[in-house]
Amino acid sequence: MPLFTSALFAYHWHKELFMENTPLKIGQPAPDFELMNQDKNKVKLSDYRGKRKVILLFYPMDFSPVCTQEHCTFGPELGRIAKDDETVVFGVSCDSPFSHAAFRKQYGIPYDLLSDPTRRMAKSYGMWAGEEPYNCTKRGTVIISKDGKVVVYHEQPMKDPRTVDALEKAALIADELANRADEFGVEV
Repeated sequence: MPLFTSALFAYHWHKELFMENTPLKIGQPAPDFELMNQDKNKVKLSDYRGKRKVILLFYPMDFSPVCTQEHCTFGPELGRIAKDDETVVFGVSCDSPFSHAAFRKQYGIPYDLLSDPTRRMAKSYGMWAGEEPYNCTKRGTVIISKDGKVVVYHEQPMKDPRTVDALEKAALIADELANRADEFGVEV
């Protein structure tokens, strides 16, 4: 019996360690989440389902050089990334709401920053970089259609900043997929 118990524990440990942080696939339902923003207000993905497209900008850390460069670039160009009121943009990292509030205020970031201190959401999206060396999220972009499906999933090398051009193209691809789906009467 102890051998069975050990094997069962090993199976669940392995499943949690490796399956939980698996990249999402295009077309699959986006995992729901409820996180606090920089103002300690709860934000739930389910509140946007059927109403707005959601762009999640995962990033490793507030105040780090590359993350600061990205957010300082994205803010003034937000209209290129989120072209209308049908789209909402969130930054996501494992930093606290307090850190997010200071980061957002100091750099004038115009979109909410969501705090995932438990790393559950990052892991469910395949965007957790692991405990070593920094115990943080990966740098990546996930775009979720109005119907709650993943339409864009991209991991960016940690040291390379994303560009507004790349985010704009990803948002256009997401829009085109949604238009095609409507045209043919299928879900994205």
